[in-house]
Amino acid sequence: MPALNALKAFEVAGRTGSFTRAAELLNVTQSAVSRQVRQLEAQIGETLLQRHHHHLELSAAGRVLLQALQQSFDRIELTVRSLQEKTHRNRLRINAPPTFTSRWLMPRLGRLRDAQPHLELSLSTRLDDKLAESGVLDCAIRFGNGEWEGFDNRLLMNERHIAVCAPSLLARQAGRAAIDLNELTLLHVLASADQRYLTWQHWLKAAGIENVDTRGGYEFDLLDHAIHAAIDGLGVTIADRNMIGRELAEGQLVQVLNVHVDGHQSYWLVTRAGQDELPHVTLFRNWLQQEIWLGERAFESSEAVPLGDVS
Repeated sequence: MPALNALKAFEVAGRTGSFTRAAELLNVTQSAVSRQVRQLEAQIGETLLQRHHHHLELSAAGRVLLQALQQSFDRIELTVRSLQEKTHRNRLRINAPPTFTSRWLMPRLGRLRDAQPHLELSLSTRLDDKLAESGVLDCAIRFGNGEWEGFDNRLLMNERHIAVCAPSLLARQAGRAAIDLNELTLLHVLASADQRYLTWQHWLKAAGIENVDTRGGYEFDLLDHAIHAAIDGLGVTIADRNMIGRELAEGQLVQVLNVHVDGHQSYWLVTRAGQDELPHVTLFRNWLQQEIWLGERAFESSEAVPLGDVS
């Protein structure tokens, strides 16, 4: 068997695509990492990493070995942790998106505690806290299309976009035959530093509304910020109804027209592929599914009241 240090050096270098980054994570020199990988390649008799000027690229053999090592190191970490933490076997460690955590998960944690009083929770929302790179995490909630290779991905819920604003914002247009969206500030959420999500365009198309200039308005990097801006009366935003249930129920936000659009991405529960599901992960998954089912029932029983025509 190759030396464990050499296997770990290759695993980190292959995962990060950089000898420099691998050296930083392993707290050794770059030359030490490079030397260990070369020795491993010589022992195996295969090139594992293609060296390019600015990055490393896995060979076919490297991809096979990397996948096996990641699964093995994950299992070792989990086993060691369970031995070290005999008094904390019921602690669940999860990572979830910030907006989902603050708007959907946090308000329900009291019910989780009541349903599973012995379950302890460690919750992180760091965007760079990736399940693939952290054996400390038991599972993660991810937002996207569910196509994360090497993981078991279970669909939790789909987005359901509606247009919302503060009641006071509509009150300013009282007496008008229709609401002119061009006279209101549109609140956008950024998909990246220079690109918006297309939620406004999708909603306007579903509502059959034309000639609305969507180029202006305010932009936010988190949906949570756009929702708070709408609550404060800054403008109108398109939000996932799952994230604003409390604000709708309490009247902090009102729906503009009875129009909803299914989003193109969803929320998923993600666990490592091939890993036997831990009992506390099963408890958490079942609780999530129950809460989502209750939320869907509440949506179905509530009737959105149109607040006027929109022009």
